[in-house]
Amino acid sequence: MFDAKKTADAVINWLKAYFADAPEGTKAVVGISGGKDSSVAAALCTKALGKENVIGVLMPQGVQSDIDCSELLVNTLGIKSYRINVGSTVDTLLTEIGSSLDISRQAQINTPARIRMTTLYAVAACVNGRVINTCNLSEDWVGYSTKFGDAAGDVSPLSHLTVTEVIAIGDELGLPEKLTHKVPIDGLSGKSDEENLGFTYAKLDLYIRGKTDLSDEPELRDRIDRLHRNNLHKLLPMPSFCDSTLPVRE
Repeated sequence: MFDAKKTADAVINWLKAYFADAPEGTKAVVGISGGKDSSVAAALCTKALGKENVIGVLMPQGVQSDIDCSELLVNTLGIKSYRINVGSTVDTLLTEIGSSLDISRQAQINTPARIRMTTLYAVAACVNGRVINTCNLSEDWVGYSTKFGDAAGDVSPLSHLTVTEVIAIGDELGLPEKLTHKVPIDGLSGKSDEENLGFTYAKLDLYIRGKTDLSDEPELRDRIDRLHRNNLHKLLPMPSFCDSTLPVRE
């Protein structure tokens, strides 16, 4: 059975060790969406480093209907935050690209995430920070993340924890239920993540942890396996050519 307190304590100690090896005064920089992942990641960093060493970055794209959730999180944790609207930047870039190419749906979906990550690294460069990756295992497993967008970062406290486990940790930490149990929506189609995927995270999490083999739902099992295979390029190191005959200094 998953022990949320034990795992939370282990992640907190792991973050302490990571930042102890970083240059003195290094801050944790977290993109705050107002959802479970960024909320739990920011809370763990705050527990590990103290609120004075965690910086939240709110990045609405134009008008964000649930920006109050992001504000609730930074106020709950008492961390310093900045609001940087990426809307005009996204629009300008897509307009420029659109002058030469037809903008694909994939570009519409992924470009804002990549601009947000650029924003986080710019903030980190200004405050002596390291960017916290907030992806979880469930989303990563089926590729529900953007390569070089939300899938990027310097340190990843949640990437080996399923959605179910992240929620349990958030509850253990006493975060508002409005944040930890918020239904994630992609922001474009108006559909939830689970509606887009075609299955629930609860069912996916059981499959990932080996608690079901989905033998009674072979089509679903095949879909999950196919998504996982097709998206491994987001998780594995970048392939790089190496000529072993060329000398390299030891």
